[in-house]
Amino acid sequence: MTTMTDTSNAARFREFKMPDVGEGLTEAEILKWYVQPGDTVTDGQVVCEVETAKAAVELPIPFDGVVHALRFPEGTTVDVGQVIIAVDVAPGSDSAAAEPEAPAPAPEAEAPKGRQPVLVGYGVAESSTKRRARKGAETAPPAAAPAAVQAELNGQGTAAVPEARPLAKPPVRKLAKDLGIDLATVTPTGVGGVITREDVHAAATPEAPPVPEPSVAPVVAEAEVPVQQGARETRIPVKGVRKAIAQAMVGSAFTAPHVTEFVTVDVTRTMKLVAELKEDKDMAGVRVNPLLVIAKALLVAIKRNPGVNAVWDEANQEIVQKHYVNLGIAAATPRGLIVPNIKDAQDQTLPQLAASLGELVATARDGRTSPAAMAGGTVTITNVGVFGVDTGTPILNPGESAILAVGAIKLQPWVHKGKVKPRQVTTLALSFDHRLIDGELGSKFLADIAAILEQPKRLITWA
Repeated sequence: MTTMTDTSNAARFREFKMPDVGEGLTEAEILKWYVQPGDTVTDGQVVCEVETAKAAVELPIPFDGVVHALRFPEGTTVDVGQVIIAVDVAPGSDSAAAEPEAPAPAPEAEAPKGRQPVLVGYGVAESSTKRRARKGAETAPPAAAPAAVQAELNGQGTAAVPEARPLAKPPVRKLAKDLGIDLATVTPTGVGGVITREDVHAAATPEAPPVPEPSVAPVVAEAEVPVQQGARETRIPVKGVRKAIAQAMVGSAFTAPHVTEFVTVDVTRTMKLVAELKEDKDMAGVRVNPLLVIAKALLVAIKRNPGVNAVWDEANQEIVQKHYVNLGIAAATPRGLIVPNIKDAQDQTLPQLAASLGELVATARDGRTSPAAMAGGTVTITNVGVFGVDTGTPILNPGESAILAVGAIKLQPWVHKGKVKPRQVTTLALSFDHRLIDGELGSKFLADIAAILEQPKRLITWA
């Protein structure tokens, strides 16, 4: 039989599992622990910094207590769903014995008839790692106990209290705590009764100050691998963003049949427009550069050629036409290439687009780009011209069907009004998925972008 001490022990120690902080990510590396065994933690407190394939993120813990054990050291890559920290939620209790080295495997239960909706990062399949049962362990507890204890360990409920705890991700709990909102009073709208950020904001008073997105830890450059004197080779571990880039590029290159077209265009008038916009009072406080006008030109060209803003759905054998543009901007960071995107860029005015571009670049430079900011892109611009490169053949960002590469803008001899004159010229390269974008559509789209950059007034006449 199961003793009262065993049941109390399970209720006393709660374990926090590695959540899925992105979209479908399977693992993350623990970069830094902010707490140690014996430290007191509170609901919403950041306990560690982890790096996924998309970003470095700080994880808040969803309950109060005293840290009992850290399951993995810094630098360890942990699968989503594995326990990373154990917390004593009743440190003054005398009824519980020492916490076991690791959670005992749960008794086999009847397999569910269908896939159960769960909170992202919680309730996932248990780790395949086998752990030895604690010596002196009794027989399995009553049938009702495993579900209650598992809910407790997952942060979804309290084993000792039959009343269910509101379902919410740790960042949402932190948001509610910052706004002073009791999650028990919030009406959930998420799948499976999960409380979302929007639910918390809706429950807040109108005067409540806006709360920033969950904090994302500053990103540092990958540590350099020491090179031994006289060594002829150096091996660098492939992980994090670099690993994700490699997998994404290989998957894209060998899934979507790429076609790349090029056009060289006189952008002298565009450069004059950029200079004028810098002096415009309506553009005060935002950064104005050629990329801004190029981005606006691309958005106008998509409006004229909407078939470009689509994606191939292999599973359903459908072409999914997007009626919004999440404009991706490829950015080089110390961690590697990332592609954050501007949501609903088609609805933004030129000053708004300039502000969005400025914020995107600054966030990427500081290493604060969140996984959500890199999800859901529909088309991308990569500015290889900043490196002095004339052009390139860019690979599609997975889930997109077109990417525009912008080359360096250089002063070159150009025939203008029947005479050879020095003009500012650049080369554009457009790669697209030939399964859904044929040569005619791709060519028209690229030609429209070039035409706008040659005659920027088309931003008005074609809009």
